[in-house]
Amino acid sequence: MSFPETFKALSDPVRRDILVMLKNGRMPAGEIAQHFDMTGATVSYHLSQLKKAGLIFETRHKNFIYYELNISVFEEVMLWLSQFSGGMNNENKK
Repeated sequence: MSFPETFKALSDPVRRDILVMLKNGRMPAGEIAQHFDMTGATVSYHLSQLKKAGLIFETRHKNFIYYELNISVFEEVMLWLSQFSGGMNNENKK
C-alpha cells in the first residue's frame, strides 16, 4: 500500500461513494455503474484507481467482475491515523 495513492484515491467523492456501497459486500461492476450518471468507462476508471490504491480488489465469476473492499488497507490507514488521537502526549504538554 502507498499512502499517497490511497489518499489520492480517497480524495474523489465518486470513489468514496463506491467504497460506501461496497461496505455491505461485493458488487458487480454493472450494479455499481447503475448508481452513477456517467459512462461505464468513467466508472471503470474510478474502479481502476481504487484497485491501484489497493482499496478494493476484483474477483471474476463467469461473465461478471465483482468488486469488494480490501479491509487490510483500511486497517492500515486507521492504524496510522490513530497515532493522532488521544490528545497531546507528555512531551507536548511542556
